[in-house]
Amino acid sequence: MFMNRLFGKPKPEANTLQTLDKLNETLEMLEKKEGVLLKKAAGEVEKAKEFSRVKNKRAAIQCLKRKRLYEQQVEQLGNFQLRIHDQMIMLEGAKATTETVDALRTGASAMKAMQKATNIDDVDKTMDEINEQTENMKQIQDALSAPFGSAADFDEDELEAELQELEETELEEALLQPVPIHVPQGKQPTRPAAQKKPTAEEDELAALQAEMAL
Repeated sequence: MFMNRLFGKPKPEANTLQTLDKLNETLEMLEKKEGVLLKKAAGEVEKAKEFSRVKNKRAAIQCLKRKRLYEQQVEQLGNFQLRIHDQMIMLEGAKATTETVDALRTGASAMKAMQKATNIDDVDKTMDEINEQTENMKQIQDALSAPFGSAADFDEDELEAELQELEETELEEALLQPVPIHVPQGKQPTRPAAQKKPTAEEDELAALQAEMAL
């Protein structure tokens, strides 16, 4: 109790690891003993063969009895190893379960802390503030984009009528423009020959012919 108060209680995880280590050490020890007993049993079989060759039946039977005892101990050690394996599997499964539960508990605590930090009322208040700021900014932008001064007094209907009049005038001017005549390259349009002014002699001749006709 004093050690627990001084250093605190050991963590379950540490105890589990220590127990698994202890079980592993015991398992290795049992396996070594099993190996030794198997060698002894094999040795008794060889001794029994030798005694049988020299017709020492009693000694041979004693060797076989010791072999049976060694085999019984080997079987008992096998049962011990099976129990230890079973215990190790159970401990490892319990350790995995404990770690899983601890992880889930930690996640639940973290989620609870986050929910506590972000209260639903605070979220609603924040969203209201954002909407209010957005509406204020929209009003400011509308106010800045609205016409002011002399431009605010212009009538939109009059401006549209003036624009339509300009478009109609431009269309009429385009219709009155002469259509260009395409002249093939290398040819020039022929001009009518200028009439030659009659000379004085030609005038006198024409007058004479008129008198003769009378």
